[in-house]
Amino acid sequence: MTTLTAAGIEPLFRLLGRYMPLDEADRAALSVLEVGPICQRDPRHDIAREGESPSAVRLLVSGWACPYKDLPDGRRQIVGFFLPGDFCDLNIYILREIDHSIGALTAVRYYEIQPQQFQAVIDERPHLLRALLWHEMVTSGIQREWLLSIGQRSPLERLAHLFVELYYRLQAVGLATGLRFDLPITQNHLAEANGLSLVHLNRTLQEMRREGLIELADRRLRITDLDRLKQVAMFNSNYLHFNRK
Repeated sequence: MTTLTAAGIEPLFRLLGRYMPLDEADRAALSVLEVGPICQRDPRHDIAREGESPSAVRLLVSGWACPYKDLPDGRRQIVGFFLPGDFCDLNIYILREIDHSIGALTAVRYYEIQPQQFQAVIDERPHLLRALLWHEMVTSGIQREWLLSIGQRSPLERLAHLFVELYYRLQAVGLATGLRFDLPITQNHLAEANGLSLVHLNRTLQEMRREGLIELADRRLRITDLDRLKQVAMFNSNYLHFNRK
């Protein structure tokens, strides 16, 4: 067994620090968590499958993953994105079996932490516990916004909303530079997350480019006008609860 590396802790520590003021003692408590060798998955491979019995808390270190549901005929709905610093369903280990699947969208690296050890650390550090509770509330808020997008927002509005959300989430863990960030996923992934056909998604991206809202090339996205993009999306950042402290 080994302990979390600085690379594994830093995105998580920055993210939780947006909800609660954390100190070096909190960081030290995270750094002594024992983990096995870092796990890796290639794109299009599952990290966990629906129906399996969960046994660990997974902390994503690099790459993008997603929770998803699929139908027997192969249709799939991506219901969220896991980014570096995210736990892949923090409390999933309390379930007897997983009710959804978790897939790697890109090559990913993650740690597996034993639930008992993780619980012992947060029991001793109340600020960590409260920050994690806020993070879980934000995760629920993101789910509500995605549901609103699928049910009521137009394709242009829902894609604009997603890009603004991703910008703020990546900025929180130091992975957005200016108004630019890596978007390493495919158009097919964006379509599955937004409930759109691939043709409709492509038309919507073209419309966003024509309107001067974004630039997208080599899987890197630049928001050319954040205020306009937020206006198109009718974006209200209150559900992200950043700077709660």
